[in-house]
Amino acid sequence: NDALQLIGIRTGLPLPSKWEILIQLIVYFMIEDYTNYWLHRLLHCKWFYENIHKVHHEYTAPIGFAAPYAHWAEILIVGTPSLLGPAIAPCHMTTFWLWLVLRNIEAIDTHIGYEFSWSPTKFIPFYGGAEYHDYHHYVGGQSQNNFASVFRYCDYIYGTDKGYRYQKKLLAKVHSIC
Repeated sequence: NDALQLIGIRTGLPLPSKWEILIQLIVYFMIEDYTNYWLHRLLHCKWFYENIHKVHHEYTAPIGFAAPYAHWAEILIVGTPSLLGPAIAPCHMTTFWLWLVLRNIEAIDTHIGYEFSWSPTKFIPFYGGAEYHDYHHYVGGQSQNNFASVFRYCDYIYGTDKGYRYQKKLLAKVHSIC
């Protein structure tokens, strides 16, 4: 409790409004996504991959349990961005818990290996999802594609989704022939 209060997380009344919660969650997702993109890219550099991130890539076709399956150092490295948003823009404890739950659900969703047609994430612009992240695991090893944690905008801006987009284009061509 002292650590949370140190970074400004409130525990008392009044509770935050739904708009305060929504805005903070959006900010947290953006901060987490941007910083996680760069840390995930770092984990694909030769030394970090061979000594840390390789454990997570043992699953070439991920399942939900693959999301937290990682070397302890990776848990610390990629877990830090999830706490960065609340540290920069402190919130109420209820928002903090909601953020942690949503972030973990999202991590499992991207590793679940299946895109549900009814998923509300289909309405979120630039959301990566399972198919997007599956490509990252499928190409494996020293993959330099699809580092996005939540949204695809960093991969698009920095060109690390070119392999994925090329594969999608080829598959669409194959499907149109059949």
